[in-house]
Amino acid sequence: MTVRKRTASINLARMRKSFALKPLAIGIAGVFLTGCGEERKEGIIYTSLQECLNDNPASAAETCRSAFQEAQDEALRTGPKFSSEYDCEYEFGPNQCRTVNTSSGSFFMPFMAGYMVSSLLSPSRYYSQPMFTSYSRHSPFRSRWVMADGYVFDGDIRNRKYRVRDSTLAKKPEVNRTIKRGGFGSSVRAKSSWGTSSRKSGWGG
Repeated sequence: MTVRKRTASINLARMRKSFALKPLAIGIAGVFLTGCGEERKEGIIYTSLQECLNDNPASAAETCRSAFQEAQDEALRTGPKFSSEYDCEYEFGPNQCRTVNTSSGSFFMPFMAGYMVSSLLSPSRYYSQPMFTSYSRHSPFRSRWVMADGYVFDGDIRNRKYRVRDSTLAKKPEVNRTIKRGGFGSSVRAKSSWGTSSRKSGWGG
């Protein structure tokens, strides 16, 4: 499988025009108990490998690199796939999609806009997941962070820190089929109506 412009998987041009992002304070990992006694972890969203390296001690550099590469791999494995560029851009916005070529054909995917990491200072127990966003006026997650399975986060992409469950950061099912325009947005709407404690299978298959 070959991917066009793999090193450009994170598309920051539109993000930089829309928001001025502030540096993040050092310190990831941190586990706490909510009022209901449910365990959550702190997750931080980075938009580049360098951002992760700048935000953490030198001892975590290798884990930063591993987390970034893992997120790129997961974006390709689990991200939404479209049969046409038009359908992809309808959901994610103009110039926000890339072509992926495989032995069985080609499809279109959104660029990875960032990646969430948790427990980064515990190399054997860290989590990493790709994050997407949209600049399309048709999208229910426009300028918001969303995961490959359609889980959308509160607030907009200026928010960089969240308290998340382990299940939210767990690996997503592999996606092997393409979808039509509006398919991913429908999944986002459905998941947004479930509430924070519900878990259902993703849209992909």
